[in-house]
Amino acid sequence: MGSAYSYKTTTGIRWEARYRRPDGKQTSKKGFKRKRDALDFITEVESSKSKGTFISESDGQVTVGVLGADWILAHSVTIKPSTAHSEESAWRVHVEPRWGARKIGSIRHTEVTRWVAEMSKVCSATTVKRAHGLLAAILDSAVRDRRIAFNPAREVKTPRKKKKAKPYLNHEQVERLAVASKYPDFVRFLAYTGLRWGEATGLKVVHVDRKRRRLWIEENAVKVNGHVQVGSPKPHENRSVPYPAFLDAALARACKGKTADDLLWPAEFGGYLSQGNAVSGWFASAVKRVRAEEIEANAAAEERGEDVSSVMPRVTPHDLRHTAASLAVSAGANVKAVQRMLGHASASMTLDVYTDLFEDDLNEVAEALDRTRAAALGKK
Repeated sequence: MGSAYSYKTTTGIRWEARYRRPDGKQTSKKGFKRKRDALDFITEVESSKSKGTFISESDGQVTVGVLGADWILAHSVTIKPSTAHSEESAWRVHVEPRWGARKIGSIRHTEVTRWVAEMSKVCSATTVKRAHGLLAAILDSAVRDRRIAFNPAREVKTPRKKKKAKPYLNHEQVERLAVASKYPDFVRFLAYTGLRWGEATGLKVVHVDRKRRRLWIEENAVKVNGHVQVGSPKPHENRSVPYPAFLDAALARACKGKTADDLLWPAEFGGYLSQGNAVSGWFASAVKRVRAEEIEANAAAEERGEDVSSVMPRVTPHDLRHTAASLAVSAGANVKAVQRMLGHASASMTLDVYTDLFEDDLNEVAEALDRTRAAALGKK
């Protein structure tokens, strides 16, 4: 049990509470106006020690900058390079400048709320969520280390991400885009396998089973800070993906004259294939050409008084993944099959991402219930 001792100040008598921390080291807290207050504080300390909830005020003096640097370093070895790069950027641009010098014990919930509101005015919802999530995770570690009693960054509302309508291409649009591009076989390959860019460009000849028409997804080649880093696919699990028979010839051309360890889809002059510039790269240029041709054809049809067709939406290479999901569902694939093809962590994730593709399934459920009810009641 600790003790209270008086001492003189220029403003009168004050009391000091002396006590031992759980590690046995003696410490104290000054500034109490009454002995009773110092003794009450000691009682609270002893109670928290017995409950295992003791937190020393000195532990709250460490700064976010110190804890953040350690957290970033430790976390980087457990996540993918692209994710680590995003977190390091969020730390360097948003979190460290605002909170780096602050002692963790001094941060208040209202301050974090105000910071999130200020960021929301100038940053995207994704950026705000990433920066806030990083600060909250760092302070979570402080709570676990019993440096602070609670996390002031939790229960802070962040802006909602606005869901954008996914651009789905039909078979004809995929073919037009492939013909207009520098790598037609690769465009078709993306649109009918649903592989992520890094998974497709990281494929080697050894990963292709042409007899079974299967692809073995074991690597993911992601460009981080201008350099390709090869790691495991999401979500850290290998998987096999089927491809349709019409891609047999394309895969044969891609494998011809190569060793097992050669890249299946290399760049023109070797190395990993790049998407190119988002405005003038080979893929973006192909999209522009197709759209320009379709707009011109529609203008001519309109002059002749004929019906016009919809113009192919602007798409990125990643959007071909959405197209693959759409074409698979329209061909009769169920949600579990689509999940396995795309490499989602769960079927619920697939449903969340592609709810719009399964609307017809919901209609079929209602129609099936109607038929079975009528049959059951009719028998009676």
